Amino acid sequence: MTPVFPFHTLMVQGTTSDAGKSTLVAGLCRLLSRSGHSVAPFKPQNMALNSAVTIDGGEIGRAQALQALAAGVPAHSDMNPVLIKPSSDTGAQIIIHGRVRGDMDAKAYHAYKSIAFPAVLASYQRLRQQYAHIVVEGAGSPAEINLRDRDIANMGFAEAVDCPVILVADIDRGGVFAHLTGTLDCLSQSERKRVIGFVINRFRGDISLLQPGLDWLEAKTGKPVLGVLPYLHGLMLDAEDAIQSTQHSDDNALRVIVPVLPRISNHTDFDALRAHPQVHLTFIGPGQAIPPADLIILPGSKNTRADLEWLRQQGWETVIQRHLRYGGKLIGICGGLQMLGDAIHDPSGLEGAAGSSQGLGLLAMHTTLAANKQLREVSGRCSFANAAVRGYEIHLGESEGPAFAHPAFVLGERHEGAISDDGQILGTYLHGLFDAPEACQALLHWAGQPGTQAVDLDALREQSLERLADAMQAVMAQLQQLGWP
Repeated sequence: MTPVFPFHTLMVQGTTSDAGKSTLVAGLCRLLSRSGHSVAPFKPQNMALNSAVTIDGGEIGRAQALQALAAGVPAHSDMNPVLIKPSSDTGAQIIIHGRVRGDMDAKAYHAYKSIAFPAVLASYQRLRQQYAHIVVEGAGSPAEINLRDRDIANMGFAEAVDCPVILVADIDRGGVFAHLTGTLDCLSQSERKRVIGFVINRFRGDISLLQPGLDWLEAKTGKPVLGVLPYLHGLMLDAEDAIQSTQHSDDNALRVIVPVLPRISNHTDFDALRAHPQVHLTFIGPGQAIPPADLIILPGSKNTRADLEWLRQQGWETVIQRHLRYGGKLIGICGGLQMLGDAIHDPSGLEGAAGSSQGLGLLAMHTTLAANKQLREVSGRCSFANAAVRGYEIHLGESEGPAFAHPAFVLGERHEGAISDDGQILGTYLHGLFDAPEACQALLHWAGQPGTQAVDLDALREQSLERLADAMQAVMAQLQQLGWP
């Protein structure tokens, strides 16, 4: 394989969304970190409702926080300078350098890219000054012709910083060779030259049966296949978008159901439950029957009032009332907490049309949305058990009322959240409340599952990153022959 040139920045682009860009970047970051290299992840523009709080008090996509963990460095807002959080089918909250800049529709944001791109390049240059290597993740696909004008997420960025690109495709979807060759055909001549090779992701089966296709692909394109990654089952890595339930067959498992709100946010809150062998977690989508459960959890939302109306239309309010009458437990997280109160006020129209909505009336409190977003990492103890808890807050507005006289958590000198007088309902702004093993055990005990074992999500995540890195060693060997790192 002919070396290309020494390069400090490598970009991973995909033929489709969910092709494996995020995991590939995480694996490369872990391999470089293992070898003692100074490396940071970077994603110029991300559209996601799963986000994380950074060391500098900003907000980035959760995938980039995972990649920073893989690289062994603190997550910083420069690692994802543009974050787009959709609040409707046509509008989104725009976050630049970790801070909210406002809400825009697609046309307004397209014009705003002339301002966003310099912010992207400034973040990239700051990272270049701190780290020897940068691994960049693209967004969607570079073959989306309608988005090529003013592109800052894929080839527009690669051309601006003059970095090579590897293209990843998901063979599990089918049509992998068409995806790769078709994507190349949609690129300009200079962009095609920038692609130094391919990675095929999620392969299962006999590699010898794939070899004729690989030979054809290399002959047709003149570009090498850098590696074929196996389908790695059971990885516990923070998802950017995908929502997965568990399928435990244990009849004694705690039954937990979560409505998939149209604008559900930070559903990674439930990763620890998804991994727990004594929990059967089910996400309930629109139109699906709502099964009996021991615990219902209302998740975070990017548009709380609209998602509350959706809940009512789907019949959840009646289900929740019946659930509580029969002794079931209920948790509301962030937007879910706001829904539990008497009212939600949005006087400035921050999440949609200005106005107020009647809440579920299950906790004596009300919420007023305000422009100043709360962003912080926190730790403390559960008020209902001798257990440590940690997590992070990302929310607009403040909630107040008598319900908070019975807090759910004690975070230093601050009380947080609420528990109803009868002990059936818990509301909190704390994302990641199940991540700490002690807190997860205490919450599951509170929900009716005593004697649960501790599940260490951090350890599972680390094991998954190591498995991923091990599977990518052949890819790294090929990249080293091309001059990287």
